[in-house]
Amino acid sequence: MDDKDLEELERELPALAVLSRFSRSLDRLPWFANLGEPLTPGAKSAAEKYLDGLGFPGADIAILVDWEDAAAAAESLDWDSPAWEAEELQRSALTSRALEAMSEEALRIGMTLIAEKVADPAKEAMEQASFIWDVEDEAAKTLAVGAAVQAAHSAALALLAAGDPDFEAEGHAFAAKFQLFEFGRWPVGVTGSSFNLF
Repeated sequence: MDDKDLEELERELPALAVLSRFSRSLDRLPWFANLGEPLTPGAKSAAEKYLDGLGFPGADIAILVDWEDAAAAAESLDWDSPAWEAEELQRSALTSRALEAMSEEALRIGMTLIAEKVADPAKEAMEQASFIWDVEDEAAKTLAVGAAVQAAHSAALALLAAGDPDFEAEGHAFAAKFQLFEFGRWPVGVTGSSFNLF
């Protein structure tokens, strides 16, 4: 290892430490524990922050009260919708910021760690929730777990960007979306002028 390699590693250590700390918290979340429940003030605030941060402050929060509605809403999402495009633009911008602090390889390793730390507890919690809800639709369960993994990935990017003093991570749309999972919810997505939240 030469001096250049050492300098690169030193530059990446703070960002990798952020990802490592975040990953250690992921198996303690109440994944999918409050599906269909009335919205708490904290969850409502997170939903509003998500919509504001995404650029949809006028969208209504539509509480989905049963599994069939949530699965139908998830399966009917338009991946070319304005909300999807807004998330993709923010994800791209955050990825660019992250790559200023670390190499592509280090970012890939960090994101793989996040995905691994989310997938098992989210799958286990989804199995428990699907037992309670008497759900056998494997595709819908996979969509929910995939949404949890993606939300953790996006929240990790927002945390990495928080190292920049000009960036406000706490109010970022991805931090708010992840917070909804922390409240045991499944933020299914924005369709038209409604934010479907299970």
